[in-house]
Amino acid sequence: MNRPHSTGRATPGKVRIIGGRWRGTRLDVADAPGLRPTSDRVRETLFNWLQPVLPGARVLDLFAGSGALGLEALSRGAAAAVLVERDAKLAASLRATVARLQGGEAAGVVQADAMAWLHGQPDGGFDLAFVDPPFDSNFWGGVLPALTPKLSAAGWLYVESAPEAAAAPPPEWALHREGRTREVRYALYRRRPADATVTLAPDPAGAPTPTTSERPANDRGP
Repeated sequence: MNRPHSTGRATPGKVRIIGGRWRGTRLDVADAPGLRPTSDRVRETLFNWLQPVLPGARVLDLFAGSGALGLEALSRGAAAAVLVERDAKLAASLRATVARLQGGEAAGVVQADAMAWLHGQPDGGFDLAFVDPPFDSNFWGGVLPALTPKLSAAGWLYVESAPEAAAAPPPEWALHREGRTREVRYALYRRRPADATVTLAPDPAGAPTPTTSERPANDRGP
């Protein structure tokens, strides 16, 4: 869930699950300030990227809003998802949604502030996190350091931000895929293996960008 940024998003009552066992299920989207469900087009792209790693994954939807990301992951094969939402009405709507889904017990809904909740969670409890914070939030300096230990050593991180945002993540994370629309930049990161070494290589514009050298591994990912 983010603060309003543009009008090019799903409108109240119109978001739906687009793949998997719950395909076509409509999700309630309240007409609430700050609620910006991820568009169908962006979700389709994202879940094409993620499909190889979804089966059995433990998922965290940290700023859940409509729950479209966490529930889409469950629909497509994730084992469990925790949906964290600070707004009491939105959290209640999420609970009603998962209660009517066959197999919806795989989704847990938590009404809490994201940062406060993260600090109380055990390390390594999730394989994939969806993070769509307010565009003006201090994500890289605030939420991400608290979130990183909660993800597994082979974890994945999806982030939405303003389209002009291109802040580099901490060295634990490598950019895997990204895209942009007029409304949003969306990016999927993969946690670097502990035995990876990070070097700097010039990009075509001359600015240094991180590259990774890894020992052979069996996990190839998407």
